[in-house]
Amino acid sequence: MILFEDQDYVLVNKPPFLSTLEDRREKVNLLALARDYTDDAQVCHRLDKDTSGVLAIAKNPEAYRHMSLQFEKREVVKRYHAIVDGNHGFQDTLVDLPILKQDDGIVKISKREGKAAQTYFTTLEPYRLHTLVECRPITGRMHQIRIHLSTLNASITGDEQYGGKPFFLSTLKRGFNLKKQTEEQPIIKRMALHAFSLTFKNLAGEEKTVEAPYPKDMRVLIKQLGENR
Repeated sequence: MILFEDQDYVLVNKPPFLSTLEDRREKVNLLALARDYTDDAQVCHRLDKDTSGVLAIAKNPEAYRHMSLQFEKREVVKRYHAIVDGNHGFQDTLVDLPILKQDDGIVKISKREGKAAQTYFTTLEPYRLHTLVECRPITGRMHQIRIHLSTLNASITGDEQYGGKPFFLSTLKRGFNLKKQTEEQPIIKRMALHAFSLTFKNLAGEEKTVEAPYPKDMRVLIKQLGENR
């Protein structure tokens, strides 16, 4: 899981289906694993449970404060990759729409009550029915990328909470046949969102960029999209 490590930080490639912080329903979480590795570990930001990718952990209080200040000043650059439904040609497309967190654990766009939120989107690879998109959030609101993409009619594949559809191979492959009495399963059993890279400054002021390889389910999805254009 470890992508980068120095005396102050360890950056990991969080697998999908693992909570960042303590979860009453799950015994294992990333923070607990980090504290088994280094006693004073604190996670510097969060990823949704289903989201994979790079996540920064501070090894000591000074490092945590240093990273928190960079997040506060919006100096940390986060780049996510998402597979979205539909064919889209985004070129540094900005969505600047305020987000309101609701009591039910989801968010909505609310110009009257929401908090400011900005995300840039750029198409990396168009496919026949889907698009690989780079997402660069400027702010860090809950479910920001997910709701902003949905406003562009480009919901993340598999993100049914915000309008995304599950991905079935039968939608791409002509003559796709299932074995009798079996039900087709989606290729990716979560939303197709991956935190691809994180750029920050260490305590010495040196800029570091750390990238996280795709997990297996994203690799398989992208391979199938490429082979079935």
